[in-house]
Amino acid sequence: MLVLTRKKKQSVILGDDIEIQILEVNGEQVRIGIKAPAALRILRKEIYTEVNAQNQAAAVTTPEELEKIKKGL
Repeated sequence: MLVLTRKKKQSVILGDDIEIQILEVNGEQVRIGIKAPAALRILRKEIYTEVNAQNQAAAVTTPEELEKIKKGL
């Protein structure tokens, strides 16, 4: 993990087209701004983790569900 120290209005560049800027520091909270291509999906980690967990749960097929699918064909 790369650890950097930045002050308000300072930035970090990722690759050629992603910029992360420190907008505000208030106690233990930090507001950041992200400039990135519109096609790039940006999620908070807790949302990303939840979406992945739900996708994995939805992908699990029980034997009962398989029987229903067979009968439907």
